[in-house]
Formats: sequence, C-alpha cells, structure tokens
Amino acid sequence: MKKAVIGALSAAVMSVFAIGQAAALDEITVAYFLEWPTANQVAQLEKVYDKELGVKVNWRAFGNGNEMSAAMASGKVQIAYSQGLVPFVVAVSSGLPLKLVGVAVSYAEADNCVVSKASGITKANAKQLEGKKIGTPIGNVTHYKLLRMLDHLGVDATKVNMVQMNGADAAVAFARGDIVMGCAFGGPMLRMKEQGEYLMTAAEQEAIGIRVFDVISVTDEFLKKHPGLIQKFMDVTDKANAAYNKDKAAALPKIAKAAGMDKSGAEQLLKMFSFPSKADQASKQWMGGTVQQFTKQVADFFVQQKQMDKALGSYDGVVSAQFLK
Repeated sequence: MKKAVIGALSAAVMSVFAIGQAAALDEITVAYFLEWPTANQVAQLEKVYDKELGVKVNWRAFGNGNEMSAAMASGKVQIAYSQGLVPFVVAVSSGLPLKLVGVAVSYAEADNCVVSKASGITKANAKQLEGKKIGTPIGNVTHYKLLRMLDHLGVDATKVNMVQMNGADAAVAFARGDIVMGCAFGGPMLRMKEQGEYLMTAAEQEAIGIRVFDVISVTDEFLKKHPGLIQKFMDVTDKANAAYNKDKAAALPKIAKAAGMDKSGAEQLLKMFSFPSKADQASKQWMGGTVQQFTKQVADFFVQQKQMDKALGSYDGVVSAQFLK
C-alpha cells in the first residue's frame, strides 16, 4: 500500500505537470500548513509579501507535502513553504522539476509518533506494534521518521498495518482508539500527546541521525521565469524570521491567527522550532553541502525500504542556494 501511494503520487504529478503555468503573472499561490506556526506568518498576515513582491500572494493550506507537490505539478502553486523534505525527495526522484531554494524551519520535537498509553507499548517492547494499526501520512517526513524508528527498534515495518492518515484524521482515530499509534506534526501531534507518549523522544531520534527540517521549494518553470520574485520572497521571509527572533512575544498573536491556532498551542510548537537565517542556510551545515548529502541519504533509505523504486545519483542539481546571498 505504502509503495502504491507514492507510486500513484509520482504518476499523478507527472501527468498534470503538462498543464503548465499561465504566462501572465499578477498573482501567485504559496502552499502552507495550518496548525503549523512559522515566523514568516506575521508577514503573511500583514500582506508584506504582496507589497514587496508586487503581486497578489494567495496562501493555500494543504494536509501534507505530497498534496503540495501535486498542486505544484498542476501549475496551481508556485512556491511551497515548509514542505517536508521527504515529499520533495519523492517528487524530484520521480522526475518532477522542482528546486529546493531554502530551509523553512528546523524541528525535531514538533513531528513525532505517539503511542496510546492504554496499549502498554513503549520503545522497550516496540515489536508489539507488529500486527497493529498505525495512522500516518505516507511518503513524508513523518513517515520517514516512523520507518527509521521502527528499524532502530527492531520492528518489521512490513508487519505493521500503516494506514494513510493526515494529522487531523490520525488525531481523531487515536482519540477513538481506532489506532494504537498516530504519527503527525503540529497541533494534531499535541492533541494525541494528551492521551499518549512518544515512541522515541526528539533527542533519542537525533542521536540515531534523524534530522528533521522543512524546505522552501519552487517549480523549475517559476524559477526560470521569475527569479526576482523568489529572491523577494526569500528576503521577506528572512526579515520576518529576524523580527520574530528579536521579539517573539509581539509576533505570537499574529502567527497564531495565521496558523489557525490559539496562542497557547502556537507558542508550544514555536518553542520546538528554529528558523535559520539566509546566512545560516548558506553555510556548510545546511545548503552548503549537508542538505544535499542528507537528501541523498533519505532517498536511499526509502529505496532500501522499498518505498521508492530508485533514487537520483546525486541531489545537488535539485538544490539551489542562489537566493541566499
């Protein structure tokens, strides 16, 4: 099922990409997530992007990063903000012409798998997950983390009943007791945590090499035709990140409103996030080489797990740091 979902996405995005993008450009659409508060949402709410880019900027919410890829393939979305790295890897590995142009947010604690307390399952007896039902969005960062954790804990992923669920759906199913473990990011993860425990903590995940960050991606066509708009988008984002770091309290109410959350929930998630500056992103720790290498590692792992048929030989060509100067 898992491979079929990713295969279906690959076929879908390639079939609709031929639609292309309109030549005239007086507005653009940016994909983002609700219940996923980010520093740039002050600029989103105050329409700073519209003013600086000189076009109307439509913000369209999606349930997962694969849906973002499909929308970009159709020409309906030009920029994906905070797209998960794994959906990006799946898309470009299947031939979808996208470019990773920035790192939106680095996080580890804000994306996780929560086990029901009633199940009695912990990392110590994780093999009991075999034969059980787990809700997770397939083919994204959450899914990648799940597979890495299962592998580390000696659980045979092929014996686990993984059901495709976006975060909000997983939280509902978890509350009803329909699934023994739910994997999600943002608000839905926090709701499940009220009735469960993390399979592995963020620190434990990082110790085994799981790195989690979301990216800013654009279509190749948009990059070629409108690099100036991308540069302005990156500049506005960088200034918004800096303003947030300078005065987080002032930014919180606006970010919460744009994210569709209350201030308490937004603040809880924001404490788990970091927003690297353009200078940081351009360094070796990020897009100066590490992102490209880690992207290759993620792709190879998915091939090993039979989640993708093949990986690219290198991912250097789908990462561009030209807008970080």
